[in-house]
Amino acid sequence: MLEKFLNIFRIPDLRKRVLFTLGILAVYRLGAWIPTPGVNQRQLDLMFSQQNGTMFGLMDLFSGGTLRRMTIFALGIMPYITASIIFQLLTVVYEPLARIQKEGELGRRKITQWTRYLTVVLGALQSIGIAAILNKQGLVLHPGPSFYMLTVITLTAGTAFIMWLGEQITDRGIGNGMSLLIFAGIVAGLPRGVADLVQKVQTDAWGPMSFLVVLALVAGMAAVVAFIVFVERSERRIPIQSARRIVGRRMMGGQSSHLPLRVNSGGVMPIIFASSILSAPLLFGQVDWVQKSAFLQPILQALTPGYPWYELLNILGIIFFAYFYVSIVMRPDDIADNFRKSGSFIPGIRPGKRTSDFINDILTRITLVGALYLVLVQMVPTFLISGIRFDKIWLIGRFFENLPNWAIHGMNVNFYFGGTSLLIVVGVAMDTVNQIESQLIMRHYDGFSPRSGRIRGRKTW
Repeated sequence: MLEKFLNIFRIPDLRKRVLFTLGILAVYRLGAWIPTPGVNQRQLDLMFSQQNGTMFGLMDLFSGGTLRRMTIFALGIMPYITASIIFQLLTVVYEPLARIQKEGELGRRKITQWTRYLTVVLGALQSIGIAAILNKQGLVLHPGPSFYMLTVITLTAGTAFIMWLGEQITDRGIGNGMSLLIFAGIVAGLPRGVADLVQKVQTDAWGPMSFLVVLALVAGMAAVVAFIVFVERSERRIPIQSARRIVGRRMMGGQSSHLPLRVNSGGVMPIIFASSILSAPLLFGQVDWVQKSAFLQPILQALTPGYPWYELLNILGIIFFAYFYVSIVMRPDDIADNFRKSGSFIPGIRPGKRTSDFINDILTRITLVGALYLVLVQMVPTFLISGIRFDKIWLIGRFFENLPNWAIHGMNVNFYFGGTSLLIVVGVAMDTVNQIESQLIMRHYDGFSPRSGRIRGRKTW
């Protein structure tokens, strides 16, 4: 394995890409420790230690803890993710934008440029909201208009710089720039997560059985990782037969192959999309007149992470965005048309409309399996981290008051052990290894797999 790893640095182009990516990640982590001017860091840390389940939680996850320290990268990649969601939705419902997307590389460049502009606008709006919240919470050393202006400029510039770093990794590094930035931010929290578990064992936070509970948590996390790897590498293979044709004096075609359809084609994007949408009410709830409203306050409290209505909407959002993302990535009509043009067909299925319907039916079934898998990966750790407040369900909440305390309030495990974090880390790590291995094999080097120099294909369903 060491020899195969050293092959990466024997290829000049691949070595440059890997070192360039590591350098960009180092710059990103350096910026994660530069504080925003004018913020009382001590009081901010105290606020995060006292408040759980606020709107800062999701943003802090994807920013790698920079929001907790209120650094220049505090907004992280969330404005870019939100802008991407908006444009992906618009390409489906707005026909002129859909036509631009179909123009090929030029159309994609236009949409990418507009996404950048919208990212800056959203970053500025979120910066204003964060500055207002910091000022309201008394976390500002010198309140006033100058603090607002400085915070907006600093955080918006930080967001734009992060977006540029991700694009540089995609273009000049090993790819998946935005995903690698999120990956680096989450992995940076691993030492804090380990230290948190060690502290719980030393202080017997969970009673005399704390050590066994920690062992069970680690074993459970390993099982979740294995489950994620299994499903992420799973696919439904549709057999394809190419028609025979005579070219000159040779008989061409007649070969059998397959069309791989991933069980989880959307990856972690459905979870990110759903969480981003549900974070809007949390931000809206920080407004003064909303907090004083007797009508809106109970609704916003019910939409707090860990409450039943929030989790129900989160589950429905994950399922919806799983289908939505697949409808963008996989188009059965285009696949069937490409089969017809290339002279290929699915055995037993007529070309054209029947082929499109057949592929669409399979996508519908396996996407439901992938969506339920995402729900399971995210919801199971929720019970351990924050629990679900079943006792707050209207009318029947008293029925759940006798549940164990960990089921309602969780076990207060560090966020690193959440399902979303593990899904992002494992998924990005697998994609990165696959990309590096493809570069090695393309240059006649062995990959990381012990068999035939390649990572085995996904399991078939």
